[in-house]
Parts: sequence; structure tokens; C-alpha cells
Amino acid sequence: MALARGLEVTSISSSGKPYKTPQGHTPAWVERVEWRKADAMNPKSYADILPGVDAVVHTVGTLLDNMQYKQRMQEGDIMGFIKSLAGRDSGPLAEGQRSAYDTLNYESAVRVCEAFVASKPVSGLTRVRPFVYVSAEDVNRPIVSVRYLETKREAEKRIQEIVQDHPQYKGVYVRPSLIYHPHIRPMTTIPATIFDVSARIHDAAPSYIPMPSSVLRWLGTSVFPYATDKTPSALNSMANLLSIPPIHVDHLAEAICISLDPAKDIHGVVGVRDMRQLIGISQTGSEESAANT
Repeated sequence: MALARGLEVTSISSSGKPYKTPQGHTPAWVERVEWRKADAMNPKSYADILPGVDAVVHTVGTLLDNMQYKQRMQEGDIMGFIKSLAGRDSGPLAEGQRSAYDTLNYESAVRVCEAFVASKPVSGLTRVRPFVYVSAEDVNRPIVSVRYLETKREAEKRIQEIVQDHPQYKGVYVRPSLIYHPHIRPMTTIPATIFDVSARIHDAAPSYIPMPSSVLRWLGTSVFPYATDKTPSALNSMANLLSIPPIHVDHLAEAICISLDPAKDIHGVVGVRDMRQLIGISQTGSEESAANT
């Protein structure tokens, strides 16, 4: 997506290996990307790259506290994924050990952002440099731990504190809902179809008709208002799941690319409906005219 827009891309990961599809194929575009091995928690491993880039997109993160679920999803292993949800793929944390939520969702993002704003741009880079953090809509609770959402929100807050002291930088916080792809994430196709239909029904319903999401929001506000002292009830999350449409991974990528365009002046939180508007998709799922993109 970025390459098609004429952007130069450097991918940093713990392995540094070029992308392969779940079937083991190497797409043609892979050779146009620079692949680097680095550790997000160790800025020295990627500091040499930062002065020459216009933007950083942080995609590191985990939905569950154990990391086995990603492999299960790629393999289409439904039972293995359910075990991961139940926490049966990993043991309890050792005393003093940080959770994967804290390390990947929060600390890695903050560490990369700090290194980014500390880097001195090479001559010729004068535009505001965005730090794009892939956060999340609140649509996963109570199946997923509340710490997933909290670490995402904590990272957003800390990144904003960092960039607000540096006028040549800005924070963009994209919040996808359920991310789906029939080939990369085959297990997500059926749930995405169901929740997309639900979101369309909610959008089409007159405001005076009580819908499941509005009932859940009322319960989550009036009856069971808080999950923790800083997070609303999981009922609000369930309401969002029913009313916020899922997003295709390609649409998420396109919205991120658009957010990098200095002419758009995009900053702050970008939710799913904002992303759909950016890429020209109406709330009914159809493409809008180019004048609206």
C-alpha cells in the first residue's frame, strides 16, 4: 500500500526477515522494502535509521498476554486459539515479570517514540514528522483482558505527552476494530461478516428504536459502570463490537498511509469511522466519490 503511493519503506522486526504469506510465498513487492533486524526496546539497534525518515508507524502489539495466539490464527487452528484465549498456552508470570501487554503495547511504543523525537532529521526534512501508533477500538472485552485496552490507552497518553513538547512531531493514534483478512487471518472472516452486518443494521435503525448496542451502553453506564477504576464497563465494549464495523487490513494500511500525508494534517485519535471516511468508504460499505477522500 505504501509502496504503491511512492513511499520508501523500511521494516524493522526482531527477525529482520522479509515477509512471506501464510502459504510461504514471497510477494513481488517484498524486494522493494528494506528489511532490518532490530529490537524495539533497544534504540541503538535502529537509531541510525531514524534521522532519515519522515514518519514512524508502530505496529508492535499483542491482543493476548501469551503470544501463541498469533500463530494459531495464521494456521486457522480454532481450538488452539481458544486455548490461548483461556490462557492454557502459557503459565503464570514470575514475580516481578512484566506482562506482554506492558512490554509490547506500552513500553515498546514509548521507547521507539522517545528515540524518534530524539533523532535529528537529516538536512532537507522540515515537515512535521508523525508517529503513528496502531492502537485499538474498545471491542474485545470481556473475552480479552482489560489490560489490553488499558495499555493501549496508556501508550497513547504517554506518546502525546512526548510529542507535545516537540512541535516538529505529532502523534496519530489509529484505532482499528476487528481486523480481518480472508487469507492472512482466515479465522476472522466469519466474525467480521457477522459484525459488519450488525453495524449496518445499527446504522440503518431509527434512533427511537432501542438496539442491542444502546441497551448494552445503558447497562454499562447506569448499572455496571466500571470494569476498573479507569476503564468503563465491558458492556460498553460489547456495544461497540455490535455497532462499529470491522476493518480490512488493507483498508487499515491505506488509512495509515493517508495519515502520513502532510497535506491532510491528521493528528490525534483516528477511529474506524474516521478511517473509512479517509479512504472513501461510506458507512454502508460502498465507495464514495474521490472528492470525499
